[in-house]
Amino acid sequence: MADKKVMLTEDGYNKLVEKLNYLKSVRRIEIAERLKAAIALGDLSENSEYDDAKNEQAFLEGEIQELEAKIRNSDIIQAGSGDMVQMGSQVVVKDVEFDETETFMIVGSTEADPDEGKISNESPLGAALLGQKVGAVVDVHAPAGIIKYEIMEIKG
Repeated sequence: MADKKVMLTEDGYNKLVEKLNYLKSVRRIEIAERLKAAIALGDLSENSEYDDAKNEQAFLEGEIQELEAKIRNSDIIQAGSGDMVQMGSQVVVKDVEFDETETFMIVGSTEADPDEGKISNESPLGAALLGQKVGAVVDVHAPAGIIKYEIMEIKG
């Protein structure tokens, strides 16, 4: 089974690589030290420290494999020309009803973080904005109903 392509900005890609390096170089060593200390305590059959460290080691290795797969299958998003919303675009939108503006960056789902203004291309708002130009009004189907946003500005 082929792994799914992961869309990342260059910054998002660099953060994944940084996290992977940390897990491999720091966390692996910390867990190995915990295992060594637990083994030194003796009888492994009733040693909760050893069991905890082994579980943590298994979780860490799974996380490392997941990050490696994401990095291996990543496509770096290149910011566009700025005349149309695409992956990597920063978009200033105005909520038509409340006359409030917000800025969002359209990113892949791996990198999405609404608290930082990074929304997924697969989210209702992200999907509605993709391919649109300044001045367009899009309808976003949200749990609270349909929200109309006008695109005020597109930054590469």
